[in-house]
Amino acid sequence: MPSIAIVGAGPGMGLAIARTFGANSFDVALISRNRAKLDDLVGQLKADGITAAAFPADVLDREALTQALKDAAAHFGGIDVLEYSPVGTLGTTVLTVPSETDPSHVQHEMDFQLYGAITATQAVLPAMREAGTGTLLYTTGAGSIDPVPQVGNVNAAAAALRNWVLNLHKELAGTGIQAAHIGIDVMIGDSDAVVPGIPSAPAEQISPVYWELHTNRDDAERVFSV
Repeated sequence: MPSIAIVGAGPGMGLAIARTFGANSFDVALISRNRAKLDDLVGQLKADGITAAAFPADVLDREALTQALKDAAAHFGGIDVLEYSPVGTLGTTVLTVPSETDPSHVQHEMDFQLYGAITATQAVLPAMREAGTGTLLYTTGAGSIDPVPQVGNVNAAAAALRNWVLNLHKELAGTGIQAAHIGIDVMIGDSDAVVPGIPSAPAEQISPVYWELHTNRDDAERVFSV
């Protein structure tokens, strides 16, 4: 069975992506910091008839993230798809406008978004190269493309990740490995639960985009909006 490793797995997008790939006969490896939350997600997926397992790791701990992906590959016999989409919390993420951004504000986001993505990629790409096939998917908000001043530091790191992914897509052309970026231009969740006046969409409506990029392998980017 093919397998997908979802880094930053949570009850929103992570679970929806897991269900989308699970419905297409993929096993699912879930990676994030909180073991209890991961175990709950694994239970939900198993109830849907999807084979899943948890591999706790913090994306800021590069050694732990690398080991989690190696453990997932050993458990499932390889990783066919990597999806990277960790989400910060208000407790860990400081939001700054460009004129008030200190280098440290960007550094945390670079560690979280770009460097975590590079670490995860290095953990799985060699085996994909050897196999001659694989998919690498990376998620940011659409501010990586059209920045929003209120989240200037987050957008700067997200734009760096997007640039790196599009360049990776070019590098891997012709190798059988797909690398692509997803920009999400909505609040994720039910319309009643998000900010009034801001477009929203449930994760289940967004997750098919990931399957489309896995199957339409010439596309380097999709932006989801409503």
